[in-house]
Amino acid sequence: MKTILILITVILSSALKAQPVLDTLYANNKKNVALFFPEAIRQGTTGASHFVFTYNRETKQYFGLLQAQPGAESNLLVVTGDGQVYSYILKYAEALPKLNYFISKAESIGLEVPLSEEPKPKQERLDSIEKSMEYYKSFSKYLLKNKPKRIASKRKNGIKIQLQKMIYHRSETYLVMEISNTSNITFETNFLKIYSVSGNKKRKASYQRLEMQPVYIYNSPSKIWNGQSLRFVYVLPKYVLGDKEKLVVELQELNGNRKVTLSTKL
Repeated sequence: MKTILILITVILSSALKAQPVLDTLYANNKKNVALFFPEAIRQGTTGASHFVFTYNRETKQYFGLLQAQPGAESNLLVVTGDGQVYSYILKYAEALPKLNYFISKAESIGLEVPLSEEPKPKQERLDSIEKSMEYYKSFSKYLLKNKPKRIASKRKNGIKIQLQKMIYHRSETYLVMEISNTSNITFETNFLKIYSVSGNKKRKASYQRLEMQPVYIYNSPSKIWNGQSLRFVYVLPKYVLGDKEKLVVELQELNGNRKVTLSTKL
């Protein structure tokens, strides 16, 4: 009996040692907490919707931004391009101990694929991406069927851009917008970019302008003829604007100088 008890103690001790102690990250809805990883982020997800982790899903990027609304603690799981897995406990805090975390490979809790196995392309992942694109398209069509409302609009040189809806759905934010052209000249779009802006330009230390990369665009506004109005949808990773942040939409003409900037506090 004594031998059995000793064996159980050894097994429990080994199991406890195998479980890594996770560090805790603190976030709130007033400031962005930046996490810098040693490799580009491939995937990142939180365990609860009141914690939001955003990163560039289209272009390789080494940092992500963390924000939170008040609520119970949760967790963050991040996988980088080299297969390293990072895991953290998340907590909301009014006062943040740190705004920037520079993470080393030593903090990884393991590899997504064991070293003994050679990673193989998975058709399931490709199918999943295609299904996501189809869903974005379907839900965007649904939103455009609904009667438009106006949240904010800006007109300049006969070009008007209007933000009609901002919908949080699943893990994405859907922006329904419309561009109208009454300038007598066809407007060709060079780019339309979405930014989260906080602080004051006059105070450079506090000013921050973060571009929000879309994961999908429905009915992309490449050319708007005179007298035409075009409605479209930008799908962004879910993003919670802080109390002192505002949304900025910037529309720039191709081969021309016309530019319209819409700024709104939601």
